[in-house]
Amino acid sequence: MVLSKLLISAIICTHNRDRYLGLAIDSLLAQDFENFEIIVVDNASTDSTRQVVEARLEDQRLRYIHEPKIGLSVARNTGASIAYGEILAYLDDDAIASPHWLTTLYNAYRSNTKLAIAGGKVTLIWTDGLSAPEWLSDGLAGNLGAYDLGDAIVKIEQPGLTPRGLNYSIRKKFFDQIGGFDPNLGRVGKNLLSNEELHTTNLALQTGWEVAYIPNAHVAHHVAPERVNRQWFLNRGWWQGISECYREQIAGEAGVGQFRRGGERFIRGLYKSIKFISDPTQRFENLVYSYGQIGYLTKALQGLIFSTGSVKRL
Repeated sequence: MVLSKLLISAIICTHNRDRYLGLAIDSLLAQDFENFEIIVVDNASTDSTRQVVEARLEDQRLRYIHEPKIGLSVARNTGASIAYGEILAYLDDDAIASPHWLTTLYNAYRSNTKLAIAGGKVTLIWTDGLSAPEWLSDGLAGNLGAYDLGDAIVKIEQPGLTPRGLNYSIRKKFFDQIGGFDPNLGRVGKNLLSNEELHTTNLALQTGWEVAYIPNAHVAHHVAPERVNRQWFLNRGWWQGISECYREQIAGEAGVGQFRRGGERFIRGLYKSIKFISDPTQRFENLVYSYGQIGYLTKALQGLIFSTGSVKRL
């Protein structure tokens, strides 16, 4: 393997997910693409993650690195720091890439020099006798990773439609330009911070780059049993609200206007949860949305207090 000729670096960041990790790695080893490497970033795992990787290290395309500082964005940046590829393709440790995943992504970048970020369709894998509960709406299925904008390529112009992080690629040139993923966003341990991909997409659109949904770059995502309950979705909604507030602070959009936006969204979600009380999917989706706005407003208040305190100290 000639490192200087590598076109793609496929990166899996993992934390205590040895149950699914082997399947994720194997799906990359089975790609029909040539001239790529696989990097597994072990983010302070305490299970048998290292053994799962070592069992496959005979394949020279595979590399392992241990990152002791917990945080998904940190792990992603660590993987990128040792990558040789022109394109960084991130696959979650509990996902399975289709055989043409890397080929499809690379062709998209090769045909569009302005393309900074691309990702594809994500379907869900239900195992252990699980199936989608009656209260799971299509919108909430997105919290489990589902992502489907149709069967045609879509140019993303709204950051909220950005590709899912579990099936996410980024041009290395653009990645270096923005300094990588912001470590203040993205999952850290058991907290459910997110929006790092949304923030990165926003930066791309603001600087003249393009972002695309490539449906044939398909990935399937395992649904972990512990996530199929209402409390997990409420927690996810809460952290989504905090993440959005964080993102606005980073983007310089924080201030008293956050209270108006968050308050309006809270009331709208609460109203819809009552309006659709006879529809279990819509009722719960809007309840989760409203609950997330409480997290958003709480974080906005903390930011305002901190900002005011800083001014006083000055």
